[in-house]
Amino acid sequence: MIESFGVEQKDVAKWAGIASAVFSLAQCMTAIMWGRASDTFGRKPTILVGLTCTMILNIIWGMSVTLPMAIIARALQGAFNGNVGIIRTMVAEMVPEKELQPRAFSIMPLVWSLGSIFGPSFGGFFARPAQNFPGLFGNNRFFLNFPFALPNIIASFLFMIGITTGFFFLRETLESKRNKKDWGVEVGKKLVTSSKVLCCKPRPRHHTPGHPAYDESSASLLRPTSSGSDTAESFGDNFESSKSKAPVTRPSLREVFTRQSIINLIAYTFLALHSVSYDQILSVFMHHPRQIHNPSNTQLPFKFSGGFGLHSGRIGTIFTLYGVVGGFIQFVIFPPAARKFGVLNCFKVCAVTFPIICFVTPYTALIESSTWQQIIIFAILIVKSFAVIFAFPCCVILLTNSAVSLRILGTLNGFAVSISAVGRAIGQAMSGAAFT
Repeated sequence: MIESFGVEQKDVAKWAGIASAVFSLAQCMTAIMWGRASDTFGRKPTILVGLTCTMILNIIWGMSVTLPMAIIARALQGAFNGNVGIIRTMVAEMVPEKELQPRAFSIMPLVWSLGSIFGPSFGGFFARPAQNFPGLFGNNRFFLNFPFALPNIIASFLFMIGITTGFFFLRETLESKRNKKDWGVEVGKKLVTSSKVLCCKPRPRHHTPGHPAYDESSASLLRPTSSGSDTAESFGDNFESSKSKAPVTRPSLREVFTRQSIINLIAYTFLALHSVSYDQILSVFMHHPRQIHNPSNTQLPFKFSGGFGLHSGRIGTIFTLYGVVGGFIQFVIFPPAARKFGVLNCFKVCAVTFPIICFVTPYTALIESSTWQQIIIFAILIVKSFAVIFAFPCCVILLTNSAVSLRILGTLNGFAVSISAVGRAIGQAMSGAAFT
């Protein structure tokens, strides 16, 4: 897409880095605001507003025809993209038990891995439809003028599904708002009931006399493991106490920035810096033309250049396979490993692994065989997949557990997104400029 704006081949990496950096910088400036908004108005409305804005700006990004327009669109996308920290906060509020957190916090990266599987192929397949599908879109002036609009228009329908699902079925988790009537959820319940009546015949409920029938809508997500009477009594007491609580005040910065939370924020920032930078520059490195190495242009260990010379379709295939492996690691290997070895120990191993991966990767350009180049870089990507997939959830769990109370989680995660966005912006800009 950057090339289509008339940017020279040698400057593509630099401008791709700048486009990514402005997204992160804009996100940095607004993430705290989104976090505080979720602590004030609730998690659900903040997420729905963020999704709606992201959907609109995603279409504008796809319709960009000049480099300045694309950069402005990316900046606005970053400014209105505050949902990551809020969703993490909701997960922490729904799953406070530490033994369940590895499984719960692995779901978000799993969805990200699924996106990385289908996203590159999806975008590449539907981009430039007038050229790639002349029989269908060859005479369509809109797609001739906006060659990258179609994948973003299709993606907007996925956004609509998410917004609709969230409005009707997502429940509020903020303590001060969760007991208020949610008309969206009420309508969602009626829709589910109506669909059950239309699709299947209701079966009579049988229960022992003296024991109330199980009401699925009123059951809590995680029930205590005490006896039935104690459970009912404590549940009722909690409900009454939550109704009688005074409005929650805005958390102070002293509550947010404890010693442990500061350490975790620094670790998360540097993790985001080098991980995102690596992912961004790797595709440029694999697309960069190969170089025939000889004594005149190569002086080991540090003076050499060249890439893989792969076309975008091949690169997309490699990243798709990488995403498949990542999804397996995320949901099958990470949760039991984190429970067995501990979240902190897993994070320490990942911290040692990352520098080795970054140091070894450039030397794959020295391999003469293109086949072996791709095999070895894929092996490196698998190791990186283990490191990234373990490191990010571990860091989020450590950050969540450093919070002094659930009341400050929205603000704390807002700061985490904001500060890590600075790291991503610096890393993306520096890596793009350095490669160029």
